[in-house]
Amino acid sequence: MLTVDFSRFPLAPGDRVLDLGCGAGRHAFECYRRGAHVVALDQNGEEIREVAKWFAAMKEAGEAPAGATATAMEGDALALPFPDESFDVVIISEVMEHIPDDKGVLAEMVRVLKPGGRIAVTVPRYGPEKVCWTLSDAYHEVEGGHIRIYRADELLAKIREAGLRPYGTHHAHALHSPYWWLKCAFGVDNDKALPVRAYHKLLVWDIMKKPLATRVAEQALNPLIGKSFVAYATKPHLPRVPEADAK
Repeated sequence: MLTVDFSRFPLAPGDRVLDLGCGAGRHAFECYRRGAHVVALDQNGEEIREVAKWFAAMKEAGEAPAGATATAMEGDALALPFPDESFDVVIISEVMEHIPDDKGVLAEMVRVLKPGGRIAVTVPRYGPEKVCWTLSDAYHEVEGGHIRIYRADELLAKIREAGLRPYGTHHAHALHSPYWWLKCAFGVDNDKALPVRAYHKLLVWDIMKKPLATRVAEQALNPLIGKSFVAYATKPHLPRVPEADAK
């Protein structure tokens, strides 16, 4: 289940991609399938080991084009172990709402992104997320949980302040908002509640089968209750300094 829409966020074979806070690796896997040189980075060592296993399995199964590479590694989003201007593309999906120093993370992403490079940022959308926080303290008051709710204009302002130029936004995963509202209403750890189990089956069916009815419904509902807000931006090229002025 991808949050980034690659029809709006072009990726070329051979692009160097950083999936920052990759989690289980869903975006990293898609970039690998598209022929990129992917680095999946997360501070969770257990998840990184699983991502590395999946990269190896994908290579063995021939799921990635010849020439594509994939690396999984532990790392700190506030101190990325890469030189300046290392990547053509950076993706950070459902991560910034967890990090106190979100401006520091943006600064690091801008540092490692090449001029002209592209960045995708996704966070929980304000409205659906606010409902979850209202229904359940346990939803967010956990170690490593969500510490803020972004308004779209607030996130875009921070992206601009970091030196990036936003060029597009959208919402995603409308069908997932009611699921999390049910989880929060019946208890975030209570997977046995009948409404939660029933809705979960619907989501699994939707993900596996991709029926037209749910695809159309989600597209129609995304502007209203999409669970995620997605922003795309580029890092501008710096103007050239005339040689005479540079001396």
